[in-house]
Amino acid sequence: MKIITAQNIDFLKDGCVATVGFFDGVHRGHRFLIENLKAKAAASGLKSLVVTFAIHPRKVLQSDFQPLLLSSLHEKLEQLSSTGVDACVLLEFSPEMAQLTAQQFLKTVLFDRYQVRVLLVGHDHRFGRNRAEGFDDYVRYGEQMGMKVIQAERFYTAEFPHISSSDVRKALQEGDVQKAANILTYPYGFGGHVVNGFRVGRKIGFPTANIKPDEPDKLIPALGVYEVLVNIDSERHRGMMNIGHRPTLENGENISLEVHIFNFNRDIYNTRVKVSFVRRIRSEKKFNSVDELITQLETDKRNILEGK
Repeated sequence: MKIITAQNIDFLKDGCVATVGFFDGVHRGHRFLIENLKAKAAASGLKSLVVTFAIHPRKVLQSDFQPLLLSSLHEKLEQLSSTGVDACVLLEFSPEMAQLTAQQFLKTVLFDRYQVRVLLVGHDHRFGRNRAEGFDDYVRYGEQMGMKVIQAERFYTAEFPHISSSDVRKALQEGDVQKAANILTYPYGFGGHVVNGFRVGRKIGFPTANIKPDEPDKLIPALGVYEVLVNIDSERHRGMMNIGHRPTLENGENISLEVHIFNFNRDIYNTRVKVSFVRRIRSEKKFNSVDELITQLETDKRNILEGK
């Protein structure tokens, strides 16, 4: 997948078929839309193009907005590339762009700048100032400038009659990482660096790596203990992660992201790791003593290794 910039925009000079959206998580619904996009591009003999945004548009307009992202920009581009789409444009959303009407956006950005000749619109997607206009308006504006505007079919399955990024967020906020992975088509996770912690885990036989996520707006699943896979360089390890307040150790209101990697004793302080969630083992709870905590951690580890 080619990232279109001012230097290589000639890649689109013969025209393209495009779709527009934020594509957070690049889930099943997004992939269905992009498959349709690729098919229409191939039938037209044109390039396929995804037009998306580097930063969530609402964050530009509302500085205090927390988007609870499913994917960092890097992760989103990786997932978009995995779809086989020809090219991607990262628009820099701005207050000025927010003031463009749908007609202005179609003409000045899509048609004139990126040579979009066919636009595939998601079945419930709206754009333009205040999202005031709808699909019929887009079709009319497109006809005026020589752009064909098509509405995509709604994607659903028997298991998921409605699929959206909000559904993934809800599943993660409930700790259902398996449902989230089913909607996404891949395990949910995040990258981050190992930072200094309290070093209590080492003293009780369960050394942990404390992770600081790379993307501060990334959604962290519900509090609890999870089976995880941990990628360090080119190696993958099994482990368990605790997301929580560490109530037994009186950590206060701070949320800790601690991963205990099985059969691993290397010093990885300041190393970047990638954590992928497999399943939630249990909710977080406070124990009466550190000994009770140790017993529970041993049970958690055994249950993971035995697939219970």
